[in-house]
Amino acid sequence: MSDPQVSSAVESLYDTYPFPPEPLLDEPPPGYNWRWNWVSAYNFCAAQKPQRQDVRILDAGCGTGVGTEYLVHLNPKAQVVAMDLSSGALDVASERCQRSGANRVEFYHKSLFDVEQLPGEFDLINCVGVLHHTSDPIRGIKALANKLAPGGIFHIFVYGELGRWEIQLMQKAIALLQGEKKGDYRDGVALGRQIFASLPEYNRIVKREKERWALENQRDENFADMYVHPQEIDYNIKTLFELIDASGLDFVGFSNPDFWQLERLLSKAPELIARAQNLSEREQYRLIELLDPEVSHYEFFLSRPPLAKFDWSNDDALLASVGELNPSMNGFPSKSVFNHDYQIVNLSDAEFNFMQECDGQKTVRDILTNVDLSLDEIRSLQKRQLVMLSPS
Repeated sequence: MSDPQVSSAVESLYDTYPFPPEPLLDEPPPGYNWRWNWVSAYNFCAAQKPQRQDVRILDAGCGTGVGTEYLVHLNPKAQVVAMDLSSGALDVASERCQRSGANRVEFYHKSLFDVEQLPGEFDLINCVGVLHHTSDPIRGIKALANKLAPGGIFHIFVYGELGRWEIQLMQKAIALLQGEKKGDYRDGVALGRQIFASLPEYNRIVKREKERWALENQRDENFADMYVHPQEIDYNIKTLFELIDASGLDFVGFSNPDFWQLERLLSKAPELIARAQNLSEREQYRLIELLDPEVSHYEFFLSRPPLAKFDWSNDDALLASVGELNPSMNGFPSKSVFNHDYQIVNLSDAEFNFMQECDGQKTVRDILTNVDLSLDEIRSLQKRQLVMLSPS
């Protein structure tokens, strides 16, 4: 069951240190995140462009509105609703969105457990860095799942225990030294910084901080969120899928699928990969995180059936489809572009020529009258999220 004392402590932290602490701008935010773009996210989940863009989006646990602002600017036809437990963070979120012109958003001062009080259902729910800070994540994910419309998608980010091991140790050390002052977050930040300054440079916790977190933790808001948070649950693959199963929704996939390919780690030993094929999909995921324990978080999509995921293996269906460029790609027209994940992709001449013809009007069959590209190469463009396809 959820604990009101935990909710109150979390609210107090974020009233003291509104998070994230990104600066407020008088213009749309720079860059992009494809997971917050309805068209790109749906294309990733369903392997096709969505049929409509006038959708409802919920930012559940919006904090200071960094994600909310993107959700509004990246989805110009969507209605966006945002909610958070902290009134202090919501004040910042409201100012952030007003200043950048993200004016299609309604804010609610509510916890995840009260999400049923919001009107209607949502086609996209975004919940980043929130469930693991509640006293009852299963109740939280169930409550949100109940607000997801049929065919809708649910983007979630929660912490992973293996990549946060040193963080857990520092959290416990600060709490131990704070004693009765635990809950005084400013004291906790000052204490934590003093500990880091005092430990020898070869110390494992210090080394990890410098390698991974030191740059962002220069800000007290980040340091507090990481090291003095009153409530945190870190997951592994087993406990993660217990949370997912409790939602009653379908697991679509991790939003960083390349990380979860065993070939990335064991390509030198095909016999090991062959043995791993005897494992279930979840056991394979567990093997990957055991062999590469850098997993500090899991980011993934769930869906409420029916999600019409398209299979492009049929040649006739592929030829009859209409091609369009992924809106979360940067740098085109050029043979060297940034893909949806900010990775540089170098296109062949034929790929470049094909993509130039993807105008949202021509069918693949039409384009291939002028461009020499195989159907498998087109499938590769679609799988790599460079081109979106719509069934005829």
